[in-house]
Amino acid sequence: MAELKTRRTDGSVQRFLDGISSKRRRDDCCAVLEIMKRATKAEPRMWGSSIVGLGDHRYKYDSGRELDWFVIGFSPRKESLTLYAVGGFPRYEALLKKLGSHKLGKGCLYIKRLADVNEKVLTSLVRAVVAQASGGKG
Repeated sequence: MAELKTRRTDGSVQRFLDGISSKRRRDDCCAVLEIMKRATKAEPRMWGSSIVGLGDHRYKYDSGRELDWFVIGFSPRKESLTLYAVGGFPRYEALLKKLGSHKLGKGCLYIKRLADVNEKVLTSLVRAVVAQASGGKG
């Protein structure tokens, strides 16, 4: 079985965020980071060279394979701010309908600009993901 390329690193989250060239994208990332920190009560860590993850989760595939992952995280990709969540976002359909302009991938939520979404709904969505990962109803 192939090794997972994205692993937790000792990289500096602050240095990574400071290196984002677009002020708007950097500000969006800092705002999302604060939402995630409040929800997880965890310190952010770098995963690979471009993902900020919070919380610890032991992920188990149906095949029995297990790996360490983060509960929720994000990456400032070229086209959008990409959010990642254990189990993905589709189970939160009611919140997603209220969120605002976004796209969904298999396990990702894509937001062009934070101004395009309702931050209160985003906060509720992040909290739901964290609750679900910790065994709550989410």
